[in-house]
Amino acid sequence: MSERGEVAPGYRLVVVGASAGGLHALRTIVAGLPDDFELPVVVVQHRAKESELLCELLQECSGLPVAEVNDKQEIGPGVWVGPPDYHLLLDDGFFSLTTDEPVRYSRPSIDVTFESAADVYGMDLIGVVLTGANADGSRGLRRIADEGGHAIVQDPESAEVRVMPRSAAKAVPDACVLPLEEIAPHLTRIRGRRVPRCGPVAA
Repeated sequence: MSERGEVAPGYRLVVVGASAGGLHALRTIVAGLPDDFELPVVVVQHRAKESELLCELLQECSGLPVAEVNDKQEIGPGVWVGPPDYHLLLDDGFFSLTTDEPVRYSRPSIDVTFESAADVYGMDLIGVVLTGANADGSRGLRRIADEGGHAIVQDPESAEVRVMPRSAAKAVPDACVLPLEEIAPHLTRIRGRRVPRCGPVAA
């Protein structure tokens, strides 16, 4: 990737974390993104080892390409889904997978992916925490915000399970807390410019 000084203003990547209730939330978001949405969207969903249908279920409702991540795969536009039972890390333009110990009983860990992405993308990163039953994602979203990235949390009132978004909103008080159906339009509006803290965004 280009050095920071050569990067055009605007975000370069979106990371999304979800747990319990995440399928509906993820389908709502990817269905709401336009087919020309140029930022890679990296999804970390807590799911069982034998779960193999997530990519298919997301592809059904999106014109963007959806694929499960392979180790050392180059990052490009589309929706990228972390495989079950691996931590997903982001390097300089590539994904990597590890079988390190679970974090907060989870592998993949949302925190691990978010922190890795924040270290690489800094202020060029958007982080989104969705529905879930634990606090995974809160620490990672805090890191994204601390690095100057944009933090988004699903409004707990619109979440199937409220624990994870409540924890994330507490960890990042200036995050944009949005109803589920408003997240994709918000991502579409801000993709070309940085808005580190939540506030009115022109249409």
